[in-house]
Amino acid sequence: MKLSVLDQSVIRAGGDARDAFRETVRLAKWAEELGYERFWVAEHHNTNGIAGTAPEILIAHIASLTEKIRVGSGGVLLPQYSPYKIAEDFKVLEALFPGRMDLGIGRSPGGGADTRLALTDGIRRSLNEFPRQVRDLQGFLTESLPEDHMFKGVTAYPSVDSLPEIWMLGITQRGARLAAENGTAFTYGHFITPVNGKRALDYYYEYFQPSSLQRHPKANICIFVVCAPTQEEAEELALSQDMWLLDVEQARDTRIHSVAEAKSRSLSSAQRARVQENRKRAVIGTPEKVREELKLLSEIYRTDEFMIITNIHDTEAKSRSYSLISQVMQNI
Repeated sequence: MKLSVLDQSVIRAGGDARDAFRETVRLAKWAEELGYERFWVAEHHNTNGIAGTAPEILIAHIASLTEKIRVGSGGVLLPQYSPYKIAEDFKVLEALFPGRMDLGIGRSPGGGADTRLALTDGIRRSLNEFPRQVRDLQGFLTESLPEDHMFKGVTAYPSVDSLPEIWMLGITQRGARLAAENGTAFTYGHFITPVNGKRALDYYYEYFQPSSLQRHPKANICIFVVCAPTQEEAEELALSQDMWLLDVEQARDTRIHSVAEAKSRSLSSAQRARVQENRKRAVIGTPEKVREELKLLSEIYRTDEFMIITNIHDTEAKSRSYSLISQVMQNI
């Protein structure tokens, strides 16, 4: 079983963005030491609790402070950008850190309507352009745009002898179809919605079309995991993640608060129900429970790689969680 990490550089209450970035770098180094396969950083905008707004910059910083772990985006929000520019960004990264770059791309608008317009400098772009942008991105990376393409004479530099892996991020069969049709690797966001996963992965494996960048299907599953020596401790640590998810969904203060603060909050019956529903997006428990649940999900999803995201307030407990997961999954 391969294990990877997605980190969102969430700001802890009482801390700031500098703290969040230092914690992200520290976690990347720890993940490498533990033998994790890849370390991805996310892209979010216009939210006070998530510092990760520019993944390509953070990727370069992390890669320069690690030695072998693959580093990438989870993911670049392609609809807001030029495929040509993204191709050049990641060719530069690949030239600097050969064989270590993952280019995860997503269709997300990146925030509300005003935020998206700010990202596109006021130009209204349709999300329906995303499939075309994916093809253009691949064309720029591989210097293989169609002869009749309007930018056929434009080359994405620098020229490099290796290219980043492209990963399509998705939470529906539509994302799986796009990954399959374009011959990219596929990441399913179980941590966002677990209900469409099996259907999406089944479609991806059945209809995958090899490309020059990806000859065979490759998929991983991103999932919230909180692991601790006892079930009781894991459940308690996860309370800060529970409250954070509620706040994100309600567009409130999106910093992550302590367990003590989470316990002090008074929740409505609807909010308590939402917490229980959100727990379906996560595995929370002892190492043995985590192992058994991930083994079961690996059979359902037909994948040998999980991308772990752990958004809890206690950074030492977070590091320990990744360590416990690594230890218990080593021989699977």
